[in-house]
Amino acid sequence: MVAKLHHERIAGAAPVAWAVITHGIYGAGPNWRTIAKQLVDKRPDWGCVLVDLRQHGRSEPGDPPHTLAACAEDVVACVDSLDLPVRALVGHSFGGKVMLAARSALADVQTVVMDASPSAGMRENNGAEAVLRLMESLPRQWPSREAFVEAVIAGGHTKPLAQWLATNVVPLGPGEGGYTLRLDLVAVRAMLTDYFARDLWTDALDPAYGPLAFLVATRSNTVDAADRARLSGAPAHIRVFEIDAGHWLHVDAPVLVIAALSELLQPPA
Repeated sequence: MVAKLHHERIAGAAPVAWAVITHGIYGAGPNWRTIAKQLVDKRPDWGCVLVDLRQHGRSEPGDPPHTLAACAEDVVACVDSLDLPVRALVGHSFGGKVMLAARSALADVQTVVMDASPSAGMRENNGAEAVLRLMESLPRQWPSREAFVEAVIAGGHTKPLAQWLATNVVPLGPGEGGYTLRLDLVAVRAMLTDYFARDLWTDALDPAYGPLAFLVATRSNTVDAADRARLSGAPAHIRVFEIDAGHWLHVDAPVLVIAALSELLQPPA
């Protein structure tokens, strides 16, 4: 059974087409709110729908198995429920591979994958895996968000990353006091494991599923040299934009991301 996904609409003056945007692992749709607002200012003919994936944000957790395919099915069901002319799927990191998996089930869409690889296999020194191992070793309940942030920093991560992860630390119920990590780490572990196991190059290289673009962060190892070589010889339906940024390209280089998305979003027919 698909999970009902929480979503937020952001529209400009006169949207006639919509882009569904989703986030990476441990994130939520609002991570992209600033980008979406600036994008619709630049392209008022487009609106954006920011989606929380299953097990994230305010979406339903969904039933197991928690796989990339299940996440893609959730997105397709969400798109079908919107009653909007959705013409683009946009995803970052884990969400980028979800959108890549979802595009084959949707007609008349273009897809933008932001710093995610179609390849199977875990990259060396993968940050998402390191963060998950740390959170698995930490308590679930905390006296404050600040205590969680301090623990993540002590685990070898940066303060900005720790503060972002702390958005998943929420108050306990009335009268209980303290905070809890809302992520189901067993489910997240299953999602991340399946993400690394899936090879989606066959789907990516098929022009029947519509235009496809990759925004590659040049200071990230997520899309490695072998991926970039393969993309350089890709069919005409694939475009590649290099963004001078780390993996969190929307934080490092928002202006470049907005410019790329504005160029890529085709004028509605």
